[in-house]
Amino acid sequence: MSKKQSNNLSWDDFQKLGNPENAPQESKETTMKLDHFISNSTIRVHLEKKGRGGKAVSIIRGLKMTNTNMKQLEKSLKSHCGVGGSQKNNEIIIQGDQRDKIIAYLTKLGARDIKKAGA
Repeated sequence: MSKKQSNNLSWDDFQKLGNPENAPQESKETTMKLDHFISNSTIRVHLEKKGRGGKAVSIIRGLKMTNTNMKQLEKSLKSHCGVGGSQKNNEIIIQGDQRDKIIAYLTKLGARDIKKAGA
């Protein structure tokens, strides 16, 4: 059978741990909603074929949001359009010409300044 090891702390080690009652409050991050970022961004949805083997992709540019929120938006756009995609350099890349679906979805989320760009 295994013996339980008890941790014996000296008084000095215990004082180094600090008093949790007097510990300073951790700063709470103010996480803004996704709608706030979308409504304050100038969004352009581009169509590109260069450097992708002739296959078209829709690229969403101009989103002013945190990386976490951008990942969340990317995931919801991919499931809404039913295709794959990724996120690089503050841009969301969605496979295929999905510009109309993307614009409709972002408008529903509250985007005000959104335009279709590219050929």
